[in-house]
Amino acid sequence: MDLMKALLLLSLLLISSCRSVSNLPPIGTVASVDLTRFAGDWFVIANIPTFIETQAFNAIESYSEPVGSKIATTFSFNQGGFDGKKKMYHPTAFIREGSGNAVWGMQFVWPIKAEYRIVYLDTDYQFTIIGRSKRDYVWLMAREPIIAETDYDRLLKIIAEEGYDLGKIRRVPQQIL
Repeated sequence: MDLMKALLLLSLLLISSCRSVSNLPPIGTVASVDLTRFAGDWFVIANIPTFIETQAFNAIESYSEPVGSKIATTFSFNQGGFDGKKKMYHPTAFIREGSGNAVWGMQFVWPIKAEYRIVYLDTDYQFTIIGRSKRDYVWLMAREPIIAETDYDRLLKIIAEEGYDLGKIRRVPQQIL
């Protein structure tokens, strides 16, 4: 069943990629990413969710150390509540050459690679924003499950400046264990 959901997600991403983005200014990315520092767990604080994330609780995106131009990834969350069924997906990220490690193709199912752009990354590697040129999905992530409201508001401002509709943002419930 999870494979079917992943296939459906990829189909939706492909359909949404058919929309024209020529009327939007190019989305920014950071100049470079140290992939060793970027590796590890990132708590999803807020997002414009894909269909599988609309009821995600305790969402965590985990990146392994890169092997060549590939990064093994695990996306996990509880479905529908803190005690909901644990869901896990294992896409592979492919780093785009010449992007300073800031543009990836995220592959859930071969041969489709969804665009994944590191729009923002603080110097301490504590906060990141991942976006797409179409502005259809965005993920605000942090190394801790709960962040200060001042940080949240500052990061939302960056998301808005990149052309996202903040009305579509969903704050992902996180529970400190």
